Amino acid sequence: MNTVFVPAKTRISVERYQRMVAAGVLTRDDRIELIDGEMIDMAPIGSKHAAITARLTKIFILAAGDDAILSPGGPVNLGDFSEPQPDLLLLRQRADYYSGKIPEAADVLLIIEVSDTTLRYDQTVKRALYARHGISDYWVVDVEGRLVQVYRDPKESIYTQSLVFAQADTLSPLHMPGVQVSVRSLF
Repeated sequence: MNTVFVPAKTRISVERYQRMVAAGVLTRDDRIELIDGEMIDMAPIGSKHAAITARLTKIFILAAGDDAILSPGGPVNLGDFSEPQPDLLLLRQRADYYSGKIPEAADVLLIIEVSDTTLRYDQTVKRALYARHGISDYWVVDVEGRLVQVYRDPKESIYTQSLVFAQADTLSPLHMPGVQVSVRSLF
């Protein structure tokens, strides 16, 4: 009887991933994020993606003031095996600006992914990941469709509320209802 070897994937922990970054094995230039133990190449950023991210950054910097910290492209620790780098993180205020540790799910007020080439991935894999970790407000900016999909009220691995905001609409972050974002202004 022959034994058949079936190769298995090795899941990388956040701790191991961080050691790789600290040792210089991985750098910011590598554009890699850790999702469910797998190192995933991030898509290149095109001009439309960059422009929308810049507009959102300006909106939130001006609107959030001292009420929150905006982290464009920063990492968020989601358990032992995930450290995604969404396009924008709106975080609870901390005096040290998270210099002592990477923000965790409880620190997140809003996650935004700007999707031009990654829409399907952001709507499936990332959405399930963020819901599973209780991220209460997740926006996907659909560059091609020129709209914003908003996911709220996570229960287990799904969001129970899904909203679509089109060109004529204005939306607000769940935890900062006074901040108004015109969808038209993003495009």
